[in-house]
Amino acid sequence: MFHLRGSLALSFFRTEKLLQQIREQVPAVTRMRAEYIHFIELDEHLLEEEERRLRKLLAYGPAAEGASADGEQLLVVPRPGTISPWSSKATDIVHNCGLLKVLRVERGVMYHLETDDSGPLPASKREDILPMIHDRMTEVVFDGLDEVDALFRHAEPSPLVTVDLLGGGRDALLAANRSLGLALSGDEIDYLLDNFTNLGRNPSDVELMMFAQANSEHCRHKIFNASWVIDGQPLELSLFDMIRTTYRNSPDGILSAYRDNAAVLEGFECRRFMVDPGNGEYREQPEPAHIVIKVETHNHPTAISPYPGAATGSGGEIRDEGATGRGARPKAGLCGFSVSNLQIPGFRQPWETDHGRPDRIASALDIMIEAPLGSAAFNNEFGRPNLCGYFRTFEESVPGPGGDELRGYHKPIMLAGGCGTIRTGHVKKQDIPPGTPIVVLGGPAMLIGLGGGAASSMSSGASAEDLDFASVQRGNPEMERRAQEVIDRCWEMGDGNPVLSIHDVGAGGLSNAVPELVNDSGRGGRFELRTVPSDDSGMSPMQIWCNESQERYVLAVEGERLSHFQALCERERCPFAVIGEATEDRDLLLGDGHFENTPIDLPLTLLLGKPPRMLRDVHHHPFAKPEFTAAGMDLGDAAYRVLRLPAVAGKSFLITIGDRSVTGLVARDQMVGPWQVPVADVAVTVMDYRGHCGEAMAMGERTPIALVHAPASGRMAIGEAITNIVASDIGGLGEVRLSANWMAAAGHPGEDAALFDTVQAIGEQLCPALGIAIPVGKDSLSMKTVWQQKGKDHSVTAPLSLIISAYAPVRDARRTLTPQLRTDCGDSDLILIDLGKGRNRLAGSALAQVYKSVGHHPPDLDDPEALRNFVTTIQDLNRNGYLLAYHDRSDGGLFACICEMAFAGHSGVTVQLDELGNDTTAALFSEELGAVVQVRHTDTDTVLETLRDAGLGRCSHSIGTLNGEGRIVFTTDGCEVLADDRVSFQRAWSETSCRMQALRDNPDCAAQEHDAILDADRPGLHSHLVFDPGEDVAAPYIARGIRPAVAILREQGVNGQMEMAAAFHRAGFSCRDVHMSDILARRVSLDDFQGIAACGGFSYGDVLGAGLGWAKSILFNTQVRDGFAAFFARSDSFGLGVCNGCQMLSGLKELIPGAGEWPDFLRNDSEQFEARFSMVEILDCPSLFFSGMAGSRFPVAVAHGEGRAGFEHAAGLERMLGERMAAVRFVDGHGRATEGYPDNPNGSPGGLTGLTTPDGRFTIMMPHPERVFRTLQNSWYPEDWGEDGPWLRIFRNARVWVG
Repeated sequence: MFHLRGSLALSFFRTEKLLQQIREQVPAVTRMRAEYIHFIELDEHLLEEEERRLRKLLAYGPAAEGASADGEQLLVVPRPGTISPWSSKATDIVHNCGLLKVLRVERGVMYHLETDDSGPLPASKREDILPMIHDRMTEVVFDGLDEVDALFRHAEPSPLVTVDLLGGGRDALLAANRSLGLALSGDEIDYLLDNFTNLGRNPSDVELMMFAQANSEHCRHKIFNASWVIDGQPLELSLFDMIRTTYRNSPDGILSAYRDNAAVLEGFECRRFMVDPGNGEYREQPEPAHIVIKVETHNHPTAISPYPGAATGSGGEIRDEGATGRGARPKAGLCGFSVSNLQIPGFRQPWETDHGRPDRIASALDIMIEAPLGSAAFNNEFGRPNLCGYFRTFEESVPGPGGDELRGYHKPIMLAGGCGTIRTGHVKKQDIPPGTPIVVLGGPAMLIGLGGGAASSMSSGASAEDLDFASVQRGNPEMERRAQEVIDRCWEMGDGNPVLSIHDVGAGGLSNAVPELVNDSGRGGRFELRTVPSDDSGMSPMQIWCNESQERYVLAVEGERLSHFQALCERERCPFAVIGEATEDRDLLLGDGHFENTPIDLPLTLLLGKPPRMLRDVHHHPFAKPEFTAAGMDLGDAAYRVLRLPAVAGKSFLITIGDRSVTGLVARDQMVGPWQVPVADVAVTVMDYRGHCGEAMAMGERTPIALVHAPASGRMAIGEAITNIVASDIGGLGEVRLSANWMAAAGHPGEDAALFDTVQAIGEQLCPALGIAIPVGKDSLSMKTVWQQKGKDHSVTAPLSLIISAYAPVRDARRTLTPQLRTDCGDSDLILIDLGKGRNRLAGSALAQVYKSVGHHPPDLDDPEALRNFVTTIQDLNRNGYLLAYHDRSDGGLFACICEMAFAGHSGVTVQLDELGNDTTAALFSEELGAVVQVRHTDTDTVLETLRDAGLGRCSHSIGTLNGEGRIVFTTDGCEVLADDRVSFQRAWSETSCRMQALRDNPDCAAQEHDAILDADRPGLHSHLVFDPGEDVAAPYIARGIRPAVAILREQGVNGQMEMAAAFHRAGFSCRDVHMSDILARRVSLDDFQGIAACGGFSYGDVLGAGLGWAKSILFNTQVRDGFAAFFARSDSFGLGVCNGCQMLSGLKELIPGAGEWPDFLRNDSEQFEARFSMVEILDCPSLFFSGMAGSRFPVAVAHGEGRAGFEHAAGLERMLGERMAAVRFVDGHGRATEGYPDNPNGSPGGLTGLTTPDGRFTIMMPHPERVFRTLQNSWYPEDWGEDGPWLRIFRNARVWVG
């Protein structure tokens, strides 16, 4: 092993920020710097040329100049026994560059700390610094380079352990239960004791851990399947029985429920765009596109280690979708968080009290800084847009059965969900014949995530800290993408799909996934432990079988198609192994060829049988609930408090970090209108690249209400989800299906009975009344945090929390309503549809929370029939074109609803409250169900009459209109009762997001974005075109029937190939899926193509520089380099590089004629991944793609973390402009080139974001034109655009150039 110094690990501002944090704890530290160190494990010595090549590969980022031994050194590296995702991808690049003597490359960060006296730091001070520089769950800190050998130590396998049950009896099992963190109940201990006694042998630790995971609350949902006695009265139905009632009453349109990793809903006919398995050409296939839906939680790991906990939460849910039936494709995601009070430094709010927390869990602030990044990063790198979500904070001392008690989310909710697509023939898993090979697909086993199923079933603080530590996984989304590509290639074969059944590997690892896979077909299985791919030689059999290493699936693959499946895996560079086979007998046998023993030999009936059914004997615990009164409240103070409450406030800091345009199938994301304000009610995707039908997702949750009336909170969650999803064209309420995620602190006084009441209210009453079903869901019933501090017991208990995610097929995505008030449609009126019918109840509201109260009487869904009529009426009004804007009333009440509509429309509003009751405060802030719609003044009477005909007349009120003053005004009796300018309200609403962004990202960028609101007249997105986007200039060439060949080029980790192919296909090209492995293996030659399109994504996870790992794998492979050089040199070839492909082609500039002065692309100024919809201008340049477009300004999707152009020479930009090689630049709302954030999301000089060659044949750009070539794909667009968006012109121009 040897090491090489790398680049600086932290930018200037991140260095200064970290130094400030360190100095707050250790003032003696005066300077700090961090640099990367690379560690290389070799099989044999490198030749001089090989080492030179390796050094070039590992040269990326700003150089770390100067001596490396300054001050105290702290080296942060991955935990020994694990291999970081960075390492696996960097090693792949090294191998693909021919350096096969390198076994592994790993990376650490060396921190150099200097003190005022230049002396060493005391041990206690060093301990204070460590939490600031490493994640204890995934990293360790060494004192220096001497200890690094531990990273590459290859230990001997640890032996099997047995528990002496026969000798030690029940006590032996109890001891194992504690030491292994099995979380077994007393009944389960007795069950195991009886069964192993009957077998006449002792259990192995593998068998016990496997049983614990398979039968954990997390996996078996014992409380939801339990028998119930409440207040001494035995009850007939379980919780799950009541949920199933919804499906029995409303089964239509549901193709799969309760029996797979996800539910499947019936979709519409579409033209599915896919790769032809025969020739690799992209094609359209007319067929139904059914909808996969799933929502998961990952609460415990996120509490312990927020970034990896949330990342693997999203990654695990993505696998659930992909592993549905015989294989599906994840399509769009949602994400949500509930935490305790943020207590932002320097921005602590009046309602926030510090109640303390245990050291083992992260603070709410740290969770909301790190966890959203983890979730977003996994979605981004996998290639799934995150389009929907929620964020709530709550932490308060409130009345309870035993007096005041602390309720809050010290154990957070981390919710991850989404929708996918599946073919008709693959909805149901096939039976697995005996002898069928069982395959594990994906990454290797490592000692990460052990016992997570059991750990997540326990209250935070109830398990040992080292067991919490073991239960956290780490994610590698690029590996999961590789596995998904294999799954995609399989289902694209249709009836020839070699996958009979598939199961994701999650909680419990293989010990849970493998038995479930074979048991689903009534089979057993015979397996060999040592065939399981593993990167830690020292693991014990229990650790190999039960670890929860992510990005893995188990599959039953048809034996005759195994070689074909193997070829697919090799093409995608996705590891796989045949680990055994299915058997006729229903036993599970696991052999260990190394130790020549049998770690598992069990009947599956013992493992997955029926241990004694849980009995919940509980009672209601009524208690006094003081009223919340708003009498005498200062409305101005109340308004500003409510606007800053995270549940109400703007959430840009959670949204712009997530790619919302990848796939090119997004029709409605969170950002609304020309000013891109995050207020959308619903997310909408389309099913293909031609039609307009699609899928809708929306969320609802009203958890504070549960503190006073749990069933009401459940009903309101469903009501909110419905009033959100109705903004899309779903046809009717009967098309809506729900996912229900239940969180509660089981065992807390009164909570079990409240849970039963809420499930009953939803499953037996409300859903049947509405005619909707809940075909999928999840429960997490250990939502309590306990700890000791100074000898005193402390606890914080979460409110009973039902999070609803609503899904529905969409008939026409173009008819999606948004909250943006329209100022371009003449006189208009605002109509409030008040489903609360004037009750204006305030308990559980944002207003109550910001005044440290809860209240007594909360809003409720009292009239299901009124809600049904509401949905039908809104759908009809929308379809008939009467509605200009729509927004539901929820957190923050009517006040927040009106504000958000005004923010999106940059308009003033005047609202009269006179018809809404005598209590002005309640009228403003009550969160009863309802919505506000904007209608043309000439249509107001018609709309009100339609509402009256639907039985909604008495609760529908014309409440106001727009004003030209830029003020938001509420009046009663003609007098202002609450008013301020829109800018002031919007600044307050955005401030929480700004503060969080400033803590997490470059604070200068956060301030620029927040200050931009001050310009009340700031123009937003607009369109200035010098061409007609509806003109198909390629039509004459397409009519000839010739489709020139374009290679849709991708490398492992690239995720944008589908939309790129769709755009070129639409323009008349024949598009072929070309993986770099095809070129390396000489299966494909670039000689066969006229064009190449290098796609967006995260090639090799962007290690060794964004896109540069991909480029270097070409430059340092002679055969591949020569092939690309020859292609670039041809006079008839052309190419487009977008985002990651832009970075890659820039890395090949030495091969591309005329591209030698192209810039590199560096980290964004914000130091954050930026997903924006930004204005750009097409410059006068020779690019064949931009022919006839110069001078046009219009928006484009942006999604990248490294897009800032960095030139080798200071005059680089001027040279690009002078030589007409600058092709595209960011502009502000006035059309001026800009470096200001966020109009320029990466900080490129002069706004430069696209370049071309002197002959115009090769063009690169960081934005994504291929994702917005259809009008409906754009987050905002003017009404005069037709079906074809302006960006389609660049692909048509390419077709014209080819001729």
